[in-house]
Amino acid sequence: MELTLQQDDFLPLRNVVFNTLRDAILRGELTPGERLMEIPLAQKLGVSRTPVREAISMLEREGLAVTYPRRGARVAKMSEKDLDDVLEIREVLDTLAVSLACDNMTDEDLDRLEQAVDSFEESTKSKDVRSIVKQDENFHNIIYECSNNSRLRMILTNLKEQMYRFRFEYVKDSSTYPTLIAEHREILLGLRARDKEQLVKLTKTHLNNQMNRVREIIKTQNDEDNG
Repeated sequence: MELTLQQDDFLPLRNVVFNTLRDAILRGELTPGERLMEIPLAQKLGVSRTPVREAISMLEREGLAVTYPRRGARVAKMSEKDLDDVLEIREVLDTLAVSLACDNMTDEDLDRLEQAVDSFEESTKSKDVRSIVKQDENFHNIIYECSNNSRLRMILTNLKEQMYRFRFEYVKDSSTYPTLIAEHREILLGLRARDKEQLVKLTKTHLNNQMNRVREIIKTQNDEDNG
């Protein structure tokens, strides 16, 4: 397997290495359970061991790698338990955020959210999964911002890192796009109507659909590993 460093003069080297390894994991070029050995990776990428070590630590924080005592780091396997744990927390936080945003959003905020919905829909016409994920995150980030609760936003930002892999797997499947677009528009309409009860229901449905689809993906991958 060949790795090519994604050059970016504006990022620290550890972040460049992190982005390169993360993309390789998300694309399946580095497979679940595969060892992440510092020296071979450093040689392939043409860097020293230090940024590789730092990048692996960043991958661990995002749930993409795990380090075992005396055995080193490996690409993490997705598990249903990890999915359930993360989305269980996110459901509580997202429903709180959308409820607070319902009270706080101005007409300008709602217009900005509508632009985010349109941008997400436009991004789904491309094959750039990272761009689609970015636009999906932008939609939710506007809602988080409008909660006007800085500590809630800080917790959600930390959780976003742990969600990235599951979100990426979800949006890789283009059959989910019509549902995602419709759900975003329904949440926008709920916010314009200031219908807090409906918004909580819509948010839970939005997250449950994601959980169920990613659970199917995890089961399929586990079946392939055991087959």
